[in-house]
This record gives sequence, structure tokens and C-alpha cells, in this order.
Amino acid sequence: GPSTDTKCPLMVKILDAVRGIPAAKVGVKVFRADEVGTWKLIATGITSDEGEIHDLTNEEEFIEGDYKVEFATKPYWRKSGLSPLHEYADVVFRANDAGKRHYTIAVLLTPFSFSTTAVVSDPHD
Repeated sequence: GPSTDTKCPLMVKILDAVRGIPAAKVGVKVFRADEVGTWKLIATGITSDEGEIHDLTNEEEFIEGDYKVEFATKPYWRKSGLSPLHEYADVVFRANDAGKRHYTIAVLLTPFSFSTTAVVSDPHD
């Protein structure tokens, strides 16, 4: 509900652009780069029937840094009998370099393409 959204600084939403529906049961991994630039896994989740995950991290954990969100798109298409091009879709971005923000990473999927949009908001507005 709305109460979790205010506390949750990172949310993902995936849409199946072929069928025009949320992409449910897609595995998601979140990584943060360490001091030497190696990706460290910090969170995992699976999208709901609404194609969303809300509780990937919290304000304390979601510090300034470089993040990568990886979406397990291939198994999703395979379940529909399709052979997708990409092994996965990933979004790499820098977060919180200008103070704490909340990020919604939205992904629009087809078997041969993906596009992504970020909505960045100030939680204290």
C-alpha cells in the first residue's frame, strides 16, 4: 500500500508490450558497485501479478552509488514458448548523488527489445 511506497526507495515495474499486460513472476536482481567497481548482489525479488516489486531495499541500505538492476527476461519469454534475443535486460544508474531520492525503474519488454524509464522523486516533497 501507500505506506510501504514512502519507505521504499527503489521500485521496479515491468510491462509485457506484446500482450499489453504486467510481466508477472520475472526474477530481478539488484547490484551495487563496490570501491573497485565490482558488482555486489544486494537484493533479489520476483515481480507480482502487477509486474511490480516494492520491497527490494530500504533507506539505510540504498546509499549513494552505482546500481545495476537485472531482469530475468529470457525465462519469462521461454514460458510463453518464445525464443528471445536477450539473456536478460539490465539498467545501470547512479543513485542518490544529490541527496536521498526514490527511484521507480519501469521496463517495457518484447522478445527482441526492451526500453526503460526511470521516475525519480524526492521522498520529502
